[in-house]
Amino acid sequence: MVCLGNICRSPMAHGILRHKAIEHGYNITIESSGTGSWHVGEAPDRRMMAKGKEHGVDISDLRAQQFVAADFDRFDRIYVMDRSNYRDVMGMAQTGEDENKVKMILNELHPEADMPVPDPYYGGDEGFEQVYQLLDKACDVIINQLDEQG
Repeated sequence: MVCLGNICRSPMAHGILRHKAIEHGYNITIESSGTGSWHVGEAPDRRMMAKGKEHGVDISDLRAQQFVAADFDRFDRIYVMDRSNYRDVMGMAQTGEDENKVKMILNELHPEADMPVPDPYYGGDEGFEQVYQLLDKACDVIINQLDEQG
């Protein structure tokens, strides 16, 4: 899961998918990172942590890290939150296989629409709720895909 600073959208996506994976009995590696480095080592935004907790998703253990090219070797799927993240991550891809791993997360809900997950950082509480709801639905689709793969 990749966003800009790794303190709002991507840690929430990380936490939601981790929560659902545990519920479904999957032992998969899920991480989140940012394309920028300015928040490395920081906890998620307190408003995002509160929103997660409100929905039973604890992300307080997560710490921001920066996306690196080696992540292409570590992960089968790389979900990005918006077009800027997509461009930045694709710019680090070394092969066509790397490029095929990168997806806009909301394309799981609306294929090929390339809809961004809005950045709630400068907005009010409603923005954090909207982000939670979008990511929750997208993560349901991802879990359903894993269920279908058996």
